[in-house]
Amino acid sequence: MLGTEELLLILIVMLFFFGPSKLPELAHSLGKATGEFKKAQMETELELKGYNKLSDDKDIKIHNLAIEMGIDVKDKTSEQLVEEMRIKIRSQGKLDMKAAGG
Repeated sequence: MLGTEELLLILIVMLFFFGPSKLPELAHSLGKATGEFKKAQMETELELKGYNKLSDDKDIKIHNLAIEMGIDVKDKTSEQLVEEMRIKIRSQGKLDMKAAGG
């Protein structure tokens, strides 16, 4: 954060370079740019929160499906559960093929 001395120095330098007639215009432009930046930042944060919620919903569904399939879910990530589900489905497919006469 800038202190009072730094802000005063910046104001004097701006006054020297741009003159007193341009300062209000520059301040307005700076305020507008700051507002746009804050707006974009808030929109990005909302999008990220929405993405995290979708990710959480997906993880819950994976977790519930693994439980339905009889897979132990304790201390496992969604990726680990998905891999275990794939293995179980593949092994079920091989058993079904053998039972069908393979």
